Amino acid sequence: MPAPAHLFPLIRNCEISRIGSTVCYCHHKHLCCLSSHFAHSHFRYAPQKKFAALYRPKENFNHFIHARDYASTPQRFYLTPPQVNSILKANEYSFKVPEFDGKNVSSVLGFDSNQLPANAPIEDRRSAATCLQTRGMLLGVFDGHAGCACAQAVSERLFYYIAVSLLPHETLLEIENAVESGRALLPILQWHKHPNDYFSKEASKLYFNSLRTYWQELIDLNSGETTDVKEALINAFKRLDNDISLEAQVGDPNSFLNYLVLRVAFSGATACVAHVDGVDLHIANTGDSRAMLGVQEEDGSWSAVNLSYDHNAQNEHEVERVKMEHPKSEEKSLVKQDRLLGLLMPFRAFGDVKFKWSIELQKRVVESGPDQLNDNEYTKFIPPNYHTPPYLTAEPEVIHHKLRPQDKFLVLATDGLWETMHRQDVARIVGEYLTGVHHQQPIAVGGYKVTLGQMHGLLTERRARISSVFEDQNAATHLIRHAVGNNEFGTVDHERLSKMLSLPEELARMYRDDITIIVVQFNSHVIGACQNEEL
Repeated sequence: MPAPAHLFPLIRNCEISRIGSTVCYCHHKHLCCLSSHFAHSHFRYAPQKKFAALYRPKENFNHFIHARDYASTPQRFYLTPPQVNSILKANEYSFKVPEFDGKNVSSVLGFDSNQLPANAPIEDRRSAATCLQTRGMLLGVFDGHAGCACAQAVSERLFYYIAVSLLPHETLLEIENAVESGRALLPILQWHKHPNDYFSKEASKLYFNSLRTYWQELIDLNSGETTDVKEALINAFKRLDNDISLEAQVGDPNSFLNYLVLRVAFSGATACVAHVDGVDLHIANTGDSRAMLGVQEEDGSWSAVNLSYDHNAQNEHEVERVKMEHPKSEEKSLVKQDRLLGLLMPFRAFGDVKFKWSIELQKRVVESGPDQLNDNEYTKFIPPNYHTPPYLTAEPEVIHHKLRPQDKFLVLATDGLWETMHRQDVARIVGEYLTGVHHQQPIAVGGYKVTLGQMHGLLTERRARISSVFEDQNAATHLIRHAVGNNEFGTVDHERLSKMLSLPEELARMYRDDITIIVVQFNSHVIGACQNEEL
């Protein structure tokens, strides 16, 4: 995501090699590296139109190929298939759900997840957990911008806020009494994490204290009514974002924690979370990650059903919502170049206090903060036409869907996937992978002139692709392989895949975004039985 306008003079004469160290701090001076600078990512911030050419999310890949012709060595470097697989599978994770967990039969068979970085380090995060004191599973993807600090914090904390919001009053009292008396707490969540999905141990006490304050307030506000899942999700999102803001304002005597909470608040993250309980599927979305349902039709073909809406300038209802929340005099400045205040692509996000705090509060926190914060140009930068904050909210849009036997899987993914693939292609690729049944469509050449020999090559490649489909043991990995390696004919091209995975750090983000995917597979037999019981 591009940095504020006054940082752009640092990029002159297309000095791409300097982007990583000068503007895009996430490459070499990232928030997570405890640098003296705050991270800036390429595409969510774009203050000036004249620099847009340097920051296109999806460049023509052929342009990249030709741009490398200047290389001093005549040889091109290609990754071998084992090397490609090693990169693609480095972050994959799978979990199979026991059919009966001691309380109820699960409608979820299991899930596959994976991540492919473009930023270095990756700004996306993912989470999955089973609710132990209530029913259901939680799964989510989180897309960070201006660094990974906010996405990291939200991925650690949000599920606890949701779980607490769903707890009955008696359980909340039991947990509070256990804390008071020093007894062991009831476990709330069982996490399902890849070894790379870490927790911040240094902030655990701070995070626990904020969570405890929240459940104490829930105890005091007890109405005696059963908590509605939609209401619980909305409350959890909003409360966590409020706590992120408050922790940054209050600060911490520990200098490390003080800097941490400020990094979290000044960076941002979108979130797309699923709560699955029997046939009840709730999707809570804040930002532009997406949830998509894979449906198998009667003829065996696959269709996609959207279960979330992007919160950006392409969503007319979202643009109207933003305009309704501010004076008419600001109507022309609220959304410029398809960005909030001309800067931010998502219209809803956690953190991003530069779009939520008053100018006075921002100045006070920056001036009283650590030197790393006070000396940083980005944190002192005030968005243009900033008159009536907050301009940004973390409140999610929640969609409820009753699962049916034909609903076979759910895909949660950050926008790195959706920028490269249409939802219908995602549904087909995942559906065919999970069932092993391929519905062959006529090869589309999209207006290209194809010789008979080329067509023979395409058919041969398709046959080879079908026979090797099970080289991926993870549905998310299989989807990433297609997202990065698909050619203009919709088939995985190993040469293209190799080149894309060989891009150096300073170029990778110019051709694609971080990709994070969770594929949840449903148990059709359990869902059908639940449907019959309700009838």
